[in-house]
Amino acid sequence: MAQDDPRTALAALAAASGTSLAALSRMLGRNAAYVQQYVRRGTPRSLVEEDVARLAAFFGVAPAMLSGRAVAAMWRVPRLDVAVSAGPGAQVDDEVAVGTDLIDPSLARRLGLSPGAAAILRVKGDSMEPGLFDGDHILVDTGDRRPGPRGGVFVVRIDGATMVKRVALRGGVPVASSDNALSPPLPDAPVEMIGRVVWQMRRPR
Repeated sequence: MAQDDPRTALAALAAASGTSLAALSRMLGRNAAYVQQYVRRGTPRSLVEEDVARLAAFFGVAPAMLSGRAVAAMWRVPRLDVAVSAGPGAQVDDEVAVGTDLIDPSLARRLGLSPGAAAILRVKGDSMEPGLFDGDHILVDTGDRRPGPRGGVFVVRIDGATMVKRVALRGGVPVASSDNALSPPLPDAPVEMIGRVVWQMRRPR
């Protein structure tokens, strides 16, 4: 597929996966004809960066394939072989890079990322539903480890287990919690901050 022909690439990926263009439109939160009009009529002339990122994550391809931009211009972000648990926690010894994803540099800047300070991880478990579901992939800013006054969703380690949790400061100390009220309690141990979750990628359900 020609890298400078993102419409052809998108149509071919959809056909190969058996996914309708209408389903892709719904995944993007657009009207049902959005992707079809883009592919067949050239309207809009190009997809916005957020739509390109979601489609690329869904098909497991570099965003450059669907944006027509040169790969050299894209940011490389490691995909780590670590499933950050949204349940009781996953024990991990190492964070092994199993590949590299490409993201648009303007999107990276909009998300506040710095080169070499980001990673993509997979969510496992249901304790962060409805915000994060099992199987979601998250983009983590490893340069941001400060919950701040309003807190946020972070990847953390608690008692040696790697998790994704909501973290807030209480008396200057980070305290983690789950969004799902039915989740079991977290270990009573210090919270080690790894990075803020700044982007979420999910396949259509």
